[in-house]
Amino acid sequence: MSGLEELRSRFGGHAPGLLGARHSYAVLCPLVEQSDGLHLLFEVRSASLRRQPGEVCFPGGRQESGESAVACALRETGEELAIPAGQIEVLGLPDFICNPRGFLLQPVLGLVSPEGLAALCPSPAEVAEVFTVPLDFFRQTPPEIYRYDLTPTRPEGFPYGAVGVPEDYPWSRGTVEVPVWFWQDHAVWGMTARIVRELVK
Repeated sequence: MSGLEELRSRFGGHAPGLLGARHSYAVLCPLVEQSDGLHLLFEVRSASLRRQPGEVCFPGGRQESGESAVACALRETGEELAIPAGQIEVLGLPDFICNPRGFLLQPVLGLVSPEGLAALCPSPAEVAEVFTVPLDFFRQTPPEIYRYDLTPTRPEGFPYGAVGVPEDYPWSRGTVEVPVWFWQDHAVWGMTARIVRELVK
């Protein structure tokens, strides 16, 4: 196969993703209907988990090979909360998050039926508790906003002259906003709060 044929084979019909991404993740943003209107359902991660123990999040996880974001979010919700996929109406895909650590996170907005909510049974290995927050709370309560800087470390031995830039080259910097909401004794923050902020805009 020639070089041109290889390129056609590789990129013909290719679905573009995030350049350099090592993994893709998906989470379900579960809406439930309560007597006072729509609520978002959250998990608290089990204290025994290696990553982010005790943090508030949406159900979700890493996409398997060939798995769509929707399929991943529904599968993970079934594994973590025992809510059957057939009891979730997928409403759409909000904007995804590109994390500086090299992964893509796709939220999936879904409405959980009353039957699905009744079936809810958190997996103790992954979920310490679940709770809901009225969507109106997020609409009416601005989050606290914190910011941190992404500051580059100059690469040692970089060939500035050979690539045609001075040694004081202004490497790209960035700033990340961290929204935080407090609901009763829970903090909704980080990427989860960024997703919520986009949902309620």
